[in-house]
Amino acid sequence: MLEEVANTVRGLAVDAVEKAGSGHPGMPVGCADIGAVLYGEVMDFDPTTPDWPDRDRFVLSAGHGSAWLYSFLHLTGYNLSLEDLKNFRQLGSKTPGHPEYNDTEGVETTTGPLGQGFTNAVGMAISERMLADRYNTEEHTIIDHYTYTILGDGCMMEGITSEAASYAGHLELDKLIAIYDDNNISIEGSTDITFTESVVDRFKAYGWHVIEDVDGHDINAVKEAIAEAKVSDKPTLIDANTKIAYGAPNKEGTSAAHGAPLGTEDIQGLKNKFDLPTDKEFYVSNAVRDFFAERKEELLEQRKEWESEFEEWAKANPELKEQWDQAHNLELPDHLEKIVGAIELDTPRATRKASGPTLRAIADEVPYLVGGSADLAPSNKTYLDKYDEIQAEQFGGRNFRFGVREHAMGGIVNGISLHSGLRPFAATFLVFSDYMRPAIRLAALMKQPIVYVFTHDSVYIGGDGPTHQPVEHVEALRTIPNLEVLRPADEEETKAAWLEAMERTAGPTALVLTRQNLPHVEKDNGLAGFDKGAYVVQGQEDAEVVLLASGSEVSLAVEVAEQLETATKVVSVPERDKFLAQNEKYINEVLGEDTFRVVLEAGVSSGWHQLLNDKYHIVSVEEFGASGAGEKVAQQFGFTAERIASDIKSKL
Repeated sequence: MLEEVANTVRGLAVDAVEKAGSGHPGMPVGCADIGAVLYGEVMDFDPTTPDWPDRDRFVLSAGHGSAWLYSFLHLTGYNLSLEDLKNFRQLGSKTPGHPEYNDTEGVETTTGPLGQGFTNAVGMAISERMLADRYNTEEHTIIDHYTYTILGDGCMMEGITSEAASYAGHLELDKLIAIYDDNNISIEGSTDITFTESVVDRFKAYGWHVIEDVDGHDINAVKEAIAEAKVSDKPTLIDANTKIAYGAPNKEGTSAAHGAPLGTEDIQGLKNKFDLPTDKEFYVSNAVRDFFAERKEELLEQRKEWESEFEEWAKANPELKEQWDQAHNLELPDHLEKIVGAIELDTPRATRKASGPTLRAIADEVPYLVGGSADLAPSNKTYLDKYDEIQAEQFGGRNFRFGVREHAMGGIVNGISLHSGLRPFAATFLVFSDYMRPAIRLAALMKQPIVYVFTHDSVYIGGDGPTHQPVEHVEALRTIPNLEVLRPADEEETKAAWLEAMERTAGPTALVLTRQNLPHVEKDNGLAGFDKGAYVVQGQEDAEVVLLASGSEVSLAVEVAEQLETATKVVSVPERDKFLAQNEKYINEVLGEDTFRVVLEAGVSSGWHQLLNDKYHIVSVEEFGASGAGEKVAQQFGFTAERIASDIKSKL
């Protein structure tokens, strides 16, 4: 029966791509047998309850093969109809060109950028181990599932895969099973032109259990490989030798089958080979329907058995159940704001050094908050010193040692968040946010509530020079839709920024923090308006000059205001996009309607023009930084109160 399932998926996938006029048929046809084993026999899931906590996770890292995934989700009984398959890649459909987390039941993560899905799978496998450690008891096992992923040659070439595989091997994630669709084809042709390394030896060196030379078209061989993987004490890579577009008479084994419809001739030939009716599109036999209907009932019963176990566990462990509910619902204690407000921080103080105690105080109150840094915890101030760290066979802690793996860190925390049950943060220098930007973008796209701690935020960091001095990075982050970018001005704003980040659950938040010390900024009305993205720190309502700044430049703006001889107000803009989203009345109250507006930004100024009128002055950094003491570098770029005040006076 599994062979018939595989052949049915081949037909569904090529028909979907052909009808859409675009797509990637080669992978779905080549990996159909693997999918039949996974969805038809091996994996535990329940289509009637897609968010069942103890389901096996499957990640299609080779996301271009989405027609493969949609076909199996349809057959197994998820809320995905045959009509949805016929609408493949059409606007507004449940079957977009690449799997989208928020669009389709049964899709565990958005994939397409190669390697990201594999890294998400590593994060999911980490979550499984951590939650098992937290919640399983001697009497009850409520977390015990596997994470499966299929990745291709393209995923293997991406650097993020190497980073994540190295980390997974280090952690000995024995319930992670990766199946390598080893078909030796990429878009440009045979992988011989660019990719001749020994992947299996590479993964062995990473500490993985590797099963070599598995015939990906032999269902029994695939079953045996997965069975072997399940008894390994390491993560497993199954090297599945497949042929792209297997069975297509002209395009089997060619790059032409990767990203374009097969065409009528090859579809007819493929259907003839696999005994599919050539005069019918989107054909599913009654036997296949009956097979999955029976399997659906079996899976439903399995999930119900788990629920009974879970209920017994909950009665026996009420405190653990309370923690479970808080974590899975991302609940925050009512007194968190009071706890954070009570933190005493002397100044002057770098906002990274204000962030550290704030994070640790929050972590004490929010036990599902976990995270780490890319080998920069002493600088980022993100180590939770009351708690253990995550290591192989030690998953009860809360600190990750991600190593110098920024891109993998970004993808792994996405997987941890997607798994549910933990809320992750990740930290590095702001300049290295470039290394993890694709993962940040996907977190924003998937609306995952991850907190990024980016320190050393401007040319003020000094001696490390322009390679380490972020200039365009804050603005680059601000351009990512649904990423909230908070750049606090002092210790008080830093505490408020952390609270805002924790309260935000519909997307990620980046906290952008200084290396250098900053003074406390006196505020006329406290933090009123901070949550609106910008507020008046000091000054008169009828001010002629309005000084706009974020982060370290706010205290500089206060110095400038003291040197001006005209009515001035200082506005802190910790989250510019949120301020721009406010109503016109509030924006005019803050900016004034006919004021001379000054922007101070120790980085590029491009986005600030949205807040300017025809009378303005900008102090910014529009080139790379320089090596030297931080204050002297800043002075070189014009960031002194005397010079700025003089320039403003000359323009008034």
